[in-house]
Amino acid sequence: MKWSTVAFLLALAFNALGASAPKSADCIACHDDKGASFQGSVHGSLSCTDCHTDKNAYPHAANAAPVKCATCHAEPAAGLAASVHAPVSKQTCDGCHGDVHAILPSSDPKSRTYASNLPRTCGTCHGDSKLTKQHGLTEVYSLYMDSIHGFALTKDGLLVAASCSSCHGSHKILSKKDPASRTNRANVAATCGTCHAGPKQDYMAGIHGQAASTGNSRAPVCNDCHSAHQIADVRTAAWQMKTTATCGGCHRDQLETYRDTFHAQVSALGYVETAHCWDCHGFHDIRPATDPKSTIARANLPATCGKCHSGVSMSFISYQPHADRHNRQAYPALWTSWMFMNLLLAGVLGFFALHAVLWLNRSLAERRRSPAGGRASQ
Repeated sequence: MKWSTVAFLLALAFNALGASAPKSADCIACHDDKGASFQGSVHGSLSCTDCHTDKNAYPHAANAAPVKCATCHAEPAAGLAASVHAPVSKQTCDGCHGDVHAILPSSDPKSRTYASNLPRTCGTCHGDSKLTKQHGLTEVYSLYMDSIHGFALTKDGLLVAASCSSCHGSHKILSKKDPASRTNRANVAATCGTCHAGPKQDYMAGIHGQAASTGNSRAPVCNDCHSAHQIADVRTAAWQMKTTATCGGCHRDQLETYRDTFHAQVSALGYVETAHCWDCHGFHDIRPATDPKSTIARANLPATCGKCHSGVSMSFISYQPHADRHNRQAYPALWTSWMFMNLLLAGVLGFFALHAVLWLNRSLAERRRSPAGGRASQ
């Protein structure tokens, strides 16, 4: 006779004598496939009947009633019920935490919710292209894994690097359209600032942060410039070369005038060591020229330009990098020079085009007068 059968019969006897509810050891005697994992789990100190409240005596029905995690975990359960996962999760916890009998604390490196394992756990759904398409979502797992956050966490082992829960939260994950969401536009700076306190302080002091704080929906926030999941290292040439166009997404007129400059044309050839938007305007603490603390305030221009150009004089800083050659009223000298150079170029090219046509006409006439089709006799 197997030990599990003996244990079951003994439990029946105890139950018949009016013994108290079975202990975990009694349950494991029959459910030995759950024993080792349960005892090593975060719930190992509990009794089976603490969760399986309908199994307080022997014998019991074969099918166990669903465990109500909310009995102990009321706050996380309430958060899940209000989250975007509620319609698809059916209030179950094992989708993220794994087998309910083998749940490990998030501090355990083997836990599904351990910092370096969390992207893979979330990626079970958010890395499935069919599933994301079904729910009208973007497949973000691969984007995150290729980002600076993903590399830092999963490749370099930096547990302080941002993972899914750092930005979205753990249980009460809300749609970005929800004003209470951590990823709502109004809250993005505060969410990113949890780790990036310095950039957040600079951003809030700058013109963009001040506009965002007043509720201006057009004011850029962190993910407008850095993206949401595929965040790249700002020190790379690839990121720097495309960021001018990112700024130009909002500042279209300034982008067009910048493209007319020497800086932009050299940059278009692939040179990184030339002035881009942030070299003059700063990174996060971007202020208008009227602000004395602005890097483009007239008193600060010698220092700003001097980062690249030595011996900067007052006449040097009179250079206007966003002057519009088409605006005759605002920049009459530039417009006049532009018109003169265009007319000069057109005149020179027109003169030589006319010269070529006349020369061709004369050559053809000479050929026709020559008896042999060659050069006319002298």
